[in-house]
Amino acid sequence: MKPLIFLPVSVLFLTIAGCGKESDELPVDGRDFDGVQYSDPAPYTGRVIDGYLKNARVWLDLDGDNQFTPGPMEFELASGRTVTLASGEPTAMSGEDGQFSLNTAELVMEPEVGANIDPRAFPLYALALPGKTLEQTRSGDVPVPHAFLLSAAPGVRNITPLTTLARYRRLAALGPFLGSDDSSSLSGLAGINLLRDYVLAEDDRAHAYAQAMARFMASQFPDAYNDLLAEPGSDGTEYYLSREAAFLLGISLVQNAGDVIAAVDSAAQGNYANVDIGLIDLPQVPLELSDPVLLTSQSIYAQPERSDTLPANRSDVLISAKLAFNYSADGRLQSISADGCLAPSMQEIARLVSVNGYMAKLSTQWLPSAALSPQSEIAYSNSGVDERLKFDWAAGTASFETGTTCHQLEGVQPGSTEMGGNPEVTYRWSYNDGALAELVAEIRQQSGTITRTLVPKLSEAPTGFPGYQLKEEGVELESLIYSSAFQDCTIDEEVDVENTAQVVTGFHSYVFSGYEPQPEPFSGLAFEFDTRGDLNRPLRYGFLAPEMSGLSHVDADNGFEWALYYPARTSETPPGGTPNLIQKAYLKSYSSNRACGRMFEDEPSGIYARVDYAYKNLSEYLVELLD
Repeated sequence: MKPLIFLPVSVLFLTIAGCGKESDELPVDGRDFDGVQYSDPAPYTGRVIDGYLKNARVWLDLDGDNQFTPGPMEFELASGRTVTLASGEPTAMSGEDGQFSLNTAELVMEPEVGANIDPRAFPLYALALPGKTLEQTRSGDVPVPHAFLLSAAPGVRNITPLTTLARYRRLAALGPFLGSDDSSSLSGLAGINLLRDYVLAEDDRAHAYAQAMARFMASQFPDAYNDLLAEPGSDGTEYYLSREAAFLLGISLVQNAGDVIAAVDSAAQGNYANVDIGLIDLPQVPLELSDPVLLTSQSIYAQPERSDTLPANRSDVLISAKLAFNYSADGRLQSISADGCLAPSMQEIARLVSVNGYMAKLSTQWLPSAALSPQSEIAYSNSGVDERLKFDWAAGTASFETGTTCHQLEGVQPGSTEMGGNPEVTYRWSYNDGALAELVAEIRQQSGTITRTLVPKLSEAPTGFPGYQLKEEGVELESLIYSSAFQDCTIDEEVDVENTAQVVTGFHSYVFSGYEPQPEPFSGLAFEFDTRGDLNRPLRYGFLAPEMSGLSHVDADNGFEWALYYPARTSETPPGGTPNLIQKAYLKSYSSNRACGRMFEDEPSGIYARVDYAYKNLSEYLVELLD
């Protein structure tokens, strides 16, 4: 079994920069330098600018963690030798006109130790402290009301919102500058030197953009960190943000800078010198700084290659759909788009709604489903989005739109072969004391509307996997009701508990009602789990689904079951993830009377469908959204 592959921020930096630091080249684009050769212990000077900022915490980020690191601090020289910097990273508070001076004496090495540490090889950071950092304005010094974090690429010694934008554009492999031919949302920056002192240059447009960006960055700065920095004893040296969190703040600026600039342009109407930045309606964008691992795609294999029927050998099923999961910057699922057909499950929608759309709050995230209709592969063979499930969290609704005939056995009839019209299914939900009370689906048909209502049933249910009752026009269609609490298994003595990939350590018994008469073999239902150590992995569960078994090419006399497979227990959990993320799932014929405590079965040979999962950290996902 291949391990899951993730690209967290720590690897992302190396990938997009090409090496372990941002640049080996010293600036050649007009940035100001004092001409000092840094073989001497000269101070490293520059300015912090929104307007000029006094009493901001400045530091040289030698270890790449985006936060100030105090001494003693170990640092590895280019020669591979490790030295100790007694004072940690060079740091200072900015003074009048935003000027700062970093003491670089400890960066000078004895000849026998190695070459000096060149401060121009490392980025600078500046932290504006709420109520303490002062912005110099025409009417006097004004305390900064909320904290924000600025940075500048190696060699750049003006630290401003615009240098922050330039740096994170480079880290996202977009390049730091914009030419006059740039057609993106940042084309308004064409002709502006993002690295210079725009206050000194009396560039009112650049100044207005920078102040608006600073206000936007402050709106995303964590409140708890802001409160910490506002305390009387705080001087900005406290460690709070993770490397990933600081990176996400920078990437969010890149994502939203175009909207910020557009808002300034609209308010200024060409008069940038007198625009009141505080009155401009800037984007409000929630941001999840924990950088969670999120499910970003599923590949569905459900088209038999060598026969006309299912089940088929697992090596003989072809891809029939690919699903893309789309998120906002706070990790909330916004939509699922399908090339081919998706199988919108009210049970899964209900699970997602129960956590307000935040996928990472579900330890296994999205459970598998598959459309077995041959129309899925036909739709998949023609490029483009064929179906979409879209959420409106503010309104408490969702909609499903299809241009296919994959779901006719469920009563879902496409209004058109094209996307963009009225949705075929709409969903709405309600809560009771913060918990999901019901999920209602309205299926639009030519003869009227079919209403289905799902009500969660939590008694004896495992956390995150509720039972349910599903009604159509008030009459029960199906239900899954747990009949016992979790029951532990006695592990088979032949099972290597520590090293076996998957072990059935316990189960919840349940009753599945509906679709009478049920197949005789469909009995002894149990939701099996692997709960060794910190695992909470669902392994197997059975169900009935007439919309699949009713297809002419599907032989499902026993009912269905999903068998779920995961990375090896000994594999490392990715940063921001859980050990319970599904790697692969198989839809197969239901089989009862399995022994509790057994080693879970190898991947099955005969299957109806296979679902492959792919995940990314939120930071990587957001970077890929950038132009």
